[in-house]
Amino acid sequence: MTNRPNLIVAGAQTGPIQRADTRAHTLDRLIALLEQSAAKGAKLVAFPELPLTTFFPRWYIENTQELDTYYEREMPNPNVQKLFDRARELKVGFYLGYAELTPEGRRFNTSITVGPDGQILGKYRKVHLPGSVEPRAGSRFQQLEKRYFEYGDLGFPAFRGAEDWGRPALGMLICNDRRWPEAWRSYGLQGIELMLIGYNSAAYDPNGGTAENEEIRTFHSTLAVQANAYFNATFAVSVAKAGDEDGSGLIGGSVIVDPNGMILAQAKTLEDEVIVAELDWSKIAQGRGPGKIFDFGFHRRPQHYSRIVNQVGLEEIP
Repeated sequence: MTNRPNLIVAGAQTGPIQRADTRAHTLDRLIALLEQSAAKGAKLVAFPELPLTTFFPRWYIENTQELDTYYEREMPNPNVQKLFDRARELKVGFYLGYAELTPEGRRFNTSITVGPDGQILGKYRKVHLPGSVEPRAGSRFQQLEKRYFEYGDLGFPAFRGAEDWGRPALGMLICNDRRWPEAWRSYGLQGIELMLIGYNSAAYDPNGGTAENEEIRTFHSTLAVQANAYFNATFAVSVAKAGDEDGSGLIGGSVIVDPNGMILAQAKTLEDEVIVAELDWSKIAQGRGPGKIFDFGFHRRPQHYSRIVNQVGLEEIP
């Protein structure tokens, strides 16, 4: 596709959302970030993973009635309609993460991308769930995504963006997904041009170890996006919920990256913050065009890749 308009995108990082914060207050914060993004010229805004509530998988919640308050039964719904309405007024689209409770009672860590007309363009359910089903004894904070969510069942479906964005091929990932190159390659093989990612990543080793801290986890978060954007010749926007949430630290480091893996914009705080960059779609051809290093049709040799899909755990050589 040639002669397409450039797209100005924004990453709408949020600071912490405490367990006691009201839904209305949190939604007002998201709308304020949307408005700041639009004022900077953004036509597409990416919010973090699960930005409508605190990161509830850190808590062991036995009361089903309380647990259900963190889930959305449809999208949009009365709790979030103001965000959809304001975005449509501003003619701005957005990526939004949320906890999904289906009519059949299934639970997923989900994201959607909404066009400037308020219509949902694409939906994704998180595939790579971290953490455990059962709580870890003696830990103040848990990582119980495997308890509260099912593994995503939609795969990695790319989809087209809005006409005035240049109709780019879009993809979505959520948090831990960004660390898995198989997910990026699945999108790369569909010609993805922009990856949208939201995350809530602990500023400490979430598995109870001591080898990781805020600095190394922020570095790894950025590295994963830069490397995979380069490997697949795509732009990427990766957006955090950050800061001290009910005594549990979350990394920031929200970032917009180009197809060369270069950082175009990066958050400087652990608070509500907007980052913005202009995407020139012609830059993608440098990595993906005919004869280029990631000209997949010319260079890939999938007959040698069967181990990647046929094997799950490690099989050590003798």
